[in-house]
Amino acid sequence: MKWIVKHKLIVIIVSLLILAISLPFIFLLFERYKPYYTAEDFGIVTITSEVDANHNGVDDYTDILLGARRDAEAHPKYDGRYWDSGYPPDDIGVCTDVIWRAFKNAGYDLRAMVDQDIQNYNEEDYHLAYPDSNIDFRRVGNLFIFFSKYAENLTLDIDAIEEWQPGDIVVFGKYQHIGIISDKRNRKGEPYVIHNSGQPLREEDVLRKRSKKDAITGHFRFDASKVEDILVYWED
Repeated sequence: MKWIVKHKLIVIIVSLLILAISLPFIFLLFERYKPYYTAEDFGIVTITSEVDANHNGVDDYTDILLGARRDAEAHPKYDGRYWDSGYPPDDIGVCTDVIWRAFKNAGYDLRAMVDQDIQNYNEEDYHLAYPDSNIDFRRVGNLFIFFSKYAENLTLDIDAIEEWQPGDIVVFGKYQHIGIISDKRNRKGEPYVIHNSGQPLREEDVLRKRSKKDAITGHFRFDASKVEDILVYWED
């Protein structure tokens, strides 16, 4: 009798351990394959840019979205170390690397544009002890300041779902995190975010969830037609 009880207890413990180990994978599968929606499902008109900087037949906003998604699909290892070349290898990155890679896909050299603006910075702008072109464009705070100056500043209200458009940039907290707005939406119409914080899925329904941890502090749309002196185009 004691052996039977002990055996059942072992079976229960092993089963619970298997369940505990399996739950993250089950959740990941659910998140990966759960249904998503598009702007059309909510009667939202998707805004496209009038600019096609790299002349590939795709507007800037869509190119930024596709560049961010390409980085998400490559799933670079999260690693924020300093690189003497400035650019980390393709298989390494952090949240800010999603941004410059997305802009590269649209034909813009975000690093050069940030550096150019910093050359004329003052202490009240970028709060830098000294400029360093190898890292300045990979800091959330610097990107927040840059986009605050040169992009459209948009709503922070998640419930205004029509105002969140593919290719927009979102910043969380006091320079804690940054990502690109996806063209995928949840059942409430809230957009997914393409970002890198080392998570398994890099394009996910996390806008509201993340905002509860770090409030949304920036929502930007880079309209090159409204920018003049700061534009620098990518050269391979």
